[in-house]
Parts: sequence; C-alpha cells; structure tokens
Amino acid sequence: MKSEFALAINQIGAERNLPREVVARVIESALVQSFRKYANVMPGQHVAASVNMETGDMRVFVEKEVVEEVLDDRTEISLEQARLHKPDAELGDCIMVDVTPKDFGRITAQNTKQLIVQKLREAERDFQYNQFAEREGEVVVGIVQSNVGGTVVLDLGRVEGLLPRKEQIPGEKYELQQRVRAYVLEVKRTGRGRGPQITLSRANKNFLRRLLEIEVPEVANGLVEIKAIAREPGARSKVAVAALQANVDPVGACIGARGTRIQNIINELHGEKIDIIEWSADPTAYITKALGPAKVMSVHPLDNKSALVIVPDDQLSLAIGREGQNARLAARLVGWRIDIRSTSEALGEALEALEANPALQAWVGDEVMQELPALRESLVRQRTVQSPLSQGEFIAVKRLVDSVFAFKTNQKAGKTVASHARSAVPAEARKHRPNAVAPSVPKEAYAMPLAEIGLSPRVLQHLTAVGIVSVGQLLERSAGSDEALLAIEGIGSKALNEIKQALSKVIGQLESSTTAASASAAQAQETTEEAQRYFIEAMSTESSSAVPTGGIEEEQRDTSGQ
Repeated sequence: MKSEFALAINQIGAERNLPREVVARVIESALVQSFRKYANVMPGQHVAASVNMETGDMRVFVEKEVVEEVLDDRTEISLEQARLHKPDAELGDCIMVDVTPKDFGRITAQNTKQLIVQKLREAERDFQYNQFAEREGEVVVGIVQSNVGGTVVLDLGRVEGLLPRKEQIPGEKYELQQRVRAYVLEVKRTGRGRGPQITLSRANKNFLRRLLEIEVPEVANGLVEIKAIAREPGARSKVAVAALQANVDPVGACIGARGTRIQNIINELHGEKIDIIEWSADPTAYITKALGPAKVMSVHPLDNKSALVIVPDDQLSLAIGREGQNARLAARLVGWRIDIRSTSEALGEALEALEANPALQAWVGDEVMQELPALRESLVRQRTVQSPLSQGEFIAVKRLVDSVFAFKTNQKAGKTVASHARSAVPAEARKHRPNAVAPSVPKEAYAMPLAEIGLSPRVLQHLTAVGIVSVGQLLERSAGSDEALLAIEGIGSKALNEIKQALSKVIGQLESSTTAASASAAQAQETTEEAQRYFIEAMSTESSSAVPTGGIEEEQRDTSGQ
C-alpha cells in the first residue's frame, strides 16, 4: 500500500499537470538548497539528495575527501570512516557521505516549504513551455476567455493563448466560452514568474494547410502534396496541389464527395472562398489554372519570371478580380509577375504590328491574312459591346495574337542565337547551372534556329510561343519523356510525331558533323602531342587561382493584375 507521502506526490503532480519524476526532482533540489543553508556547506562542495517516492524517506549526501588526519569535518573524512560508506575507499579519494540530520524532516518542513512551492512553479512553467514548443505549427482548440483591446485570450488547458487582432480573420466575432481552433504561430519564454507566451493565428496560410491535412486523408498520408498556398484571410485563398501517386485526383480528393471536405474548411473559415487547382510544372498551364475561374486565351512567358496573359474582354474583370484580388493571388501562388491584357487590346496591337511589318505578314501566313477583315470587325465590336467571342472568333484571335508574339520572340532570340553559340558554356560547367541541359545535346544545336528544321508553321508558332527558338532548346525540352512537349498548349500526338521526325533528321546531321570533327581532332592530336602537353600544364597552373562564382536571385513579386 502506498504511503501518504507517495499519495501527496501524485496529487501535486495531478494538480499541476506535472509528471511524478519532475516533482521528485523539484523536492530533491529544494532539499539540497535548504541543507546548504542549514549545515553551512562550502560553496564548491557537491551536495546531493534522494527521495524515496514510496516511503517518503529523504537522504542528503555531501562529497568529502579521504585523509589521514581530519582537520575540517565539513569537507574531510578519515579512511576508517570512509570505508564504512565505501569499502574500497583509499586515501585521496572523494566520496559521497550520508550526512542526513536526525531532525531533517522537521527542518525540511520549516525551511523548504516555500522553496518547494517556488520550484514547482518554475518546473510547471518549463514543462508547459516544452510541451507547447513541440506543438508550434500545429492546430489547437481553445475556449474564449476574454477579448481586451482586440486581442482574444483562449484557454488552452493549463495555459492561455493570445490571438492578436492582426492574426484574426477580418470580420470574425468571438463570444465568451466559444470553442475556437487556431494555429500555434509562436511560443516564447517569459519572465516575472509567468508561463509561456503562446501566439495563435487564424489568418496564417499554414492554418489552411493544417486544416487540409485534418480534413483530407490523402494529404495527411502523403498521396497528395500541397505545393503552394496564397491567402487573403476572410476573402479568398488559392491552393495548388499535386498527386504523388498515379490514379489519384488531387483536386477531387481535396474537394471531396459533393464538396463535403472543402465545405467543412470553408465553414471553419467563416465563408472564405477557396480555389483548389492542380499544380503543373509548365508555367503556362500553371498560370492558366491559377487565374481561374476566368477563361484565359493564352499565356506568353517573358523574362525574369514574368508572363503576359491574354483574356477575352468579358473575362477581364473576372481575371483581375475585385481590387485585383484574383490576379494578385494567382501571381503569389505561381511566384511569377502577371500582366493581364484584354483580347481587344492585344488584337489591336497585333493588327497594327501586322500592317507595318511585311516580314510579319509572311510569318503569319495566308490563312491568317485572309481572316483580317473579320478580325477587324470583331475588334470594333469588342470595343463597343464587349460581347463574348464565338468559338471561331476565339480561335482566329488566338492564332493571330500568338503568331505575333512568336514572331517577336523569334526575332529577339535570333539576335542572340549567334552570340549564344559563340559563348556556349562547356558541358562540365553546364552541370552546375540551376537549369542544367541534357548532356547529350550538342552545343551546335543551340546555334540552329528552330525555323530551319522543316516544322509546319502551326507547330512552330506553338513552340516559339513558350520561348523555344533553337534546336538545342527543343532537344532539352524533349529529353526524358514526351510529357514535357505534350504539356505545351497546342501540341498533341500529331504535332509530337512531327517534332520527333524533324529532330531525328537533325540529330543524324549533328552526329555526322560531330564524328567528322572528332576524326579530324584525333588526327590533329597525334601530330601535336607536345603542344597539347604544354597547353595542359599551362591550364593547370592557371586553374590554381580562385575563380569567383555568382548566382542570380529572383525576387517573386505580387501584382494587382493592372
């Protein structure tokens, strides 16, 4: 049967939510501190205490040195006495000696009561901090205790959590005794005898991430990955998800049957709209989905992670959103700067460029030129009425706008293809670049314009629209699998076969020229071995000096879509 002391220890632990071992350590620490004052122990002398948690027996031990003649019994002990405590003790040893006073229980009751209470409070605060520090980044449930100055105080059990105004969902009202779920944003230690300061949040985007993990088993099990979240609390959020296992619909898994899963999250966030989209490695497809529910005509990637997006006039306000919210969230989600233009604006610029540039007229072809009168009529109607485009008009406008953009991209790239070939980076150096090219792509392929390999104008326009203007870039995109090419808008199985046939001919030509160059290089090597050895020695000497390396940091900027 347990003693009264053991029952008291268990009661203290239950009242303060502390493990039994922690309570024992607190009592032992208080005993040591009390004995130091009672026995006038030397400052550097080691003192230890032990408590039997079942019987309540308390013992105190002091470290003493074994000597022949004892001059100070506080720090020394004779060999004869030492062997009573430790049979194998020798002169010069330091041993722990039981020095528990006979009336130690009474002394403890008088001197250590307040000390034990104080240390229990400190242990309780440390235990609470460690407990919640491990839960940082998780969702907890609390009960509203007060709302002072806009800061809501939640009862989390033994501690309180603070929900500042800036971490609340705008427009939410909190009633006393209301149960609220929140995200543990930060846990800090505090002084002045107070417990940990726990800062909670309902506005953080990671709160939405944790809610998805709770409501969607596929996310919690790792079958669906949350790639990115863009959130404006209380208004709208966009979440990009991707399946990590075949035959799993990531969007459907998050929405649930009849929208039950996502509706539970919407209810928790008090009606905040949530768009779930499927993540894509292709920026054009990713941006198109991110701008939903607006219908996008075309996406044209530009430099420095920016893109020009063309949308029909009747979809412009939907794509931008109220006060630019939809475009801003889409840009934040994909990490690109997005410039949105209407169909009429893009069509007007394309028609002006077409009339002033004969080379552009030849580029777009006779089929597009024959549609110019109808396109001009469509432009006039869009500027006056802004009615939706018919399917035929949509295709014609898209073909012209994409063709003009592809022509400008091809012209801009054509000016740099030659310089790119002259300053082609060696294969060894390319391995360490962020976008490493396939090692099998010959550097001569980057000097070969895409227009010279016999692709049809339609396929050529789709490729140049996404920035592919040389054979080397096309070989990079097609390396590994066909999915990278099929992800390009307008490229289907028929266009893919056309690209493969054109590339097979080009690869044969490049291999032949490479073989001939290799044979010539081998012959030259045989006749210039001495010169090469000198060259290698010189390069080895030069490479011993440090070569600075640099990187490019790209800043992801939000946009209002204007």
